Amino acid sequence: MQHITLTQEEAQRRLVRPEDRVSCSVAFIDCKLPGSNLKQNFSFVGPGVTQSASQVVNIPEAHGFNIGAAAMPKGVTNNLHLHFTAEVFLIHEGSWRFRWGAHGEHEAEFSAPAILSIPTWIFRGFTNVSPQETNGLVFTVLGGDNTGGIIWHPSILDAASEHGLYLSRDNMLIEVEAGSPPPAKADLLPPLAAEHIAALRDYSVGEMSRRAVTGEQRAWSKHALLDSVLPGHGGELAPVIGYGISQDRRSAPPILNPHGFSVEWLRISNQHCVGRHLCPDVQVLMVFKGALEVTYNRDGEEVTIVAAEGSVVSVPANSWRRYRAIDGEMEATLTTRGDHRKRLYWDADIMARASEEDRCVDPDGYIATASLLPSTARRAGDKIAHAI
Repeated sequence: MQHITLTQEEAQRRLVRPEDRVSCSVAFIDCKLPGSNLKQNFSFVGPGVTQSASQVVNIPEAHGFNIGAAAMPKGVTNNLHLHFTAEVFLIHEGSWRFRWGAHGEHEAEFSAPAILSIPTWIFRGFTNVSPQETNGLVFTVLGGDNTGGIIWHPSILDAASEHGLYLSRDNMLIEVEAGSPPPAKADLLPPLAAEHIAALRDYSVGEMSRRAVTGEQRAWSKHALLDSVLPGHGGELAPVIGYGISQDRRSAPPILNPHGFSVEWLRISNQHCVGRHLCPDVQVLMVFKGALEVTYNRDGEEVTIVAAEGSVVSVPANSWRRYRAIDGEMEATLTTRGDHRKRLYWDADIMARASEEDRCVDPDGYIATASLLPSTARRAGDKIAHAI
C-alpha cells in the first residue's frame, strides 16, 4: 500500500489550535436578530454552510465532510433552519437546548460531552442554556464536500428583512442599508411554502433521544485496538455514529444510518499511546480533554505536533501516525470519511510485539487470540493488519 510522508510544515498546517480560530459574526441571515447577534461561527475543515464570503476556512481542501463550530454566550440562539446533508453536534462546553419540528415545537437538552445527530430535511435550532455564564462551544460535522447550503424557516427570513438582511438566489447574504429599497423579489431565495413545511417528517422527542449519545452513555472498549495490550499503550474507543476504526468485534455503534462519515471517541491515559498505524481514509480529531501529541511518518524523519484541548487535527489518508496523551488523560472525537467499516494497518513492530502477547488480527480485521487461529487464518489476518 502506498503511503505519504508529511513535512513539519504540512503537519502544522493541518493543526487548528484554539488561537488559530477565526470567527465570523455575519455568517448567517439571523446575525442581527435580537438574541442571535452574538453568535460566532467557525469553519475549520471546508466552508460548511456559511452564507458569508468573509468566512475564513482554516483547512479548505475536501475531506468528504466539513468541520466547524459555534460559540455562543448563555441565552443566545441559533434559529430554525434545515440541512440537506448530515449535521452532527459535538458539545464541547455548556448545556444546550435543541428545538426541531415544523415550528420548533419539540425540544430536548444535552450537555457536554454529548453527540447529537439531527436528521436531514427537518428544521432545527439551538440555544445555550448553561446554568453558568459561559461562552459555550459546539463543534459540528456536516456531510459531503458540497452541503448545498441550508433553508431558513420563513419566520426567520421575515424577521431578518426587518434588519435589512436577505438571501440571494445562490443562498448568500445580502445586506441593505437602512432606508434603501429591498432587493427585487426575483433576485431572492423564495421561502419554503407552508404545504412543504407541513409535509416534512416529524421526529418525536423519543426518536431524537435515540440519535444522541451522552457522556454517560459512551460504551468504551479497552480492546478496540491491536496494540492496547502492550506496555505503555492502551487507547480505548467508544463508537457513536457508523463503523469507525474499532477492531473489537463486540463494539456496535448506536447510530447506524449513513452519514458519509463515522464518529467515535478516543481515550488515552496520561503518557500512554496508540502505536504507529495507518488508515486509508482521511480523519479529523477534535481534542475535548487533555493534550494530544501526534507523530507522523514511518520512513524518513518523524515530525510531531501537539494539539491542546479544543484543537482540530486533520490527519491525511494513507499516512503513518501514532498518538500519545501528554497532559493527563486525553479524550478526542475521531471523524473518519465514509460509511464503510474502516481498516487499520499496523507497523510490523506492533504486530510482532502483539503476537508475543498472543494477540493478532483475524481475516475479518478484528482482534483475536492468536493461539486459537490456524496458520491459514493468521496469514490472512497479517495481510489485513500490515501495510506494505
